[in-house]
Amino acid sequence: MSAAEALKVARAAGVRLGIDGDALALEAATAPPPAVLDLLAQHKAGIIALLRPANDGWSGEDWLSFFDERAGIASSAGRLSREQAKARAFECCVVEWLNRNPVRSPPSRCLGCGQTEHSRDPLLPFGTEPTGHAWLHSRCWPAWHESRKAKAVAELATIGVHGPGTRR
Repeated sequence: MSAAEALKVARAAGVRLGIDGDALALEAATAPPPAVLDLLAQHKAGIIALLRPANDGWSGEDWLSFFDERAGIASSAGRLSREQAKARAFECCVVEWLNRNPVRSPPSRCLGCGQTEHSRDPLLPFGTEPTGHAWLHSRCWPAWHESRKAKAVAELATIGVHGPGTRR
């Protein structure tokens, strides 16, 4: 069982969870079943990681909810199969992660190769004005973008959001 699944089990048992420093804070109307407390103890570090917001302002739980919402929309409104809906939801998560974790660089060097502007290959800004730009040569952008997507996939996997065909 994963930390995300343990969190769902605890919530289904009526336990509200939060974090207090490095501790899990539990609140419930009645004492939770011992099996739920055992799950929470076993997955404490993972649950805390899911509840704590990252630099992008979202917690792991936010990402899991975003994934579930997008999969539900793709399944019902898009009439996609369950696997297709999950694949679409994962693509949405990767794009959202890239948007929430922009990369900025000075306009004097290519972020991909580290070289300066060339007369035949000028440095181009990638990104949006409010978040700043990553400056790259057009030939460097595809590899840089693929590495950014790979980082997004890896980061999402650490919180339990997985793409199609990956192990959980």
